Amino acid sequence: MSIVYYLLLFIMIFLWGFSFVVVDIGMEVVSAIPMAFYRLIIASIFLFLIDIVLKLIKKDNQDTHNSDVNLNTRINPNNEKRRYLLLFLASLTGITLYLSIIYTAVQIIGPSLPTFTDCLLSPLFITIFSLALKYEHLTSHLIIGFSIASVGAFFLITGGNLSILAPKSPQFLGYVLIFLSPMCWSTYSIIIKKLQKYNAGRFSSFKDLKIICFFAMLELGILTLFTGQFFILIFNFFNLNLMISALYLGIGAFGIGYFIWNFSHEKLKSSKIASFLYMQPFVTLIFSIIFQRSQTFNIINLLGGIIVLIALLVINYK
Repeated sequence: MSIVYYLLLFIMIFLWGFSFVVVDIGMEVVSAIPMAFYRLIIASIFLFLIDIVLKLIKKDNQDTHNSDVNLNTRINPNNEKRRYLLLFLASLTGITLYLSIIYTAVQIIGPSLPTFTDCLLSPLFITIFSLALKYEHLTSHLIIGFSIASVGAFFLITGGNLSILAPKSPQFLGYVLIFLSPMCWSTYSIIIKKLQKYNAGRFSSFKDLKIICFFAMLELGILTLFTGQFFILIFNFFNLNLMISALYLGIGAFGIGYFIWNFSHEKLKSSKIASFLYMQPFVTLIFSIIFQRSQTFNIINLLGGIIVLIALLVINYK
């Protein structure tokens, strides 16, 4: 069954890798925060419709021994409060703050470089956090794998040109912002892992994702309103490019991508899941070239991508 989970993770990386190019296209119409808010509106509608379908299927199924009605009698109120607190923190760190930060960086420096930086640091932070919280044990192949991946991701980021990391570079502010995104994403991933303790088979990844999405939609709606961008979004709501971008981001990148990420944490180790993020910059770079999003690609970038793929094999070696 492991191969099925890995296949799902490959699908997730494809969806997420292309999403940064889609974001860049959508933000030709609106800025980062309303773009993220629009995405969550679409995602909420999508998850709501999926929930209706699942409930209709469940209603037709006579085997209801795992129904929520029966499970509620065994729910500890204190655990429920902690669970909802974790769900709120997940929405804040993994969606509201993460998307606001990384979309702003994409707006400043384009889709590929923010993805590179984010995916270089996120798996390392996730592994460090997991080790610190004793969710996982440090092994030799993890050390070797992440070391190789870091080298590969570095070449993917710079393409051999270190000047893009200099403070005087016009892209420097984007890097300052994007440095915060892996912290948010790593915290989100650890929270999702922590949620498994309170779920204990009673709640599905889909149910958690619905609540997280709802919280994030409210948070981003408030941010859009207070930053004075709400009416700009409303005015451009039916712009074709913006609508298509939001549909892809809400259904593909969030509805499907986030579900795979959350679900995979029930089945695989965090470090193995995080290692797949190293592929995302390569996917984003390819799509940036295809859609001509002002990106460059050279032999150093290609070398970095090959090194990253080798590192993935090492990290997932049993």
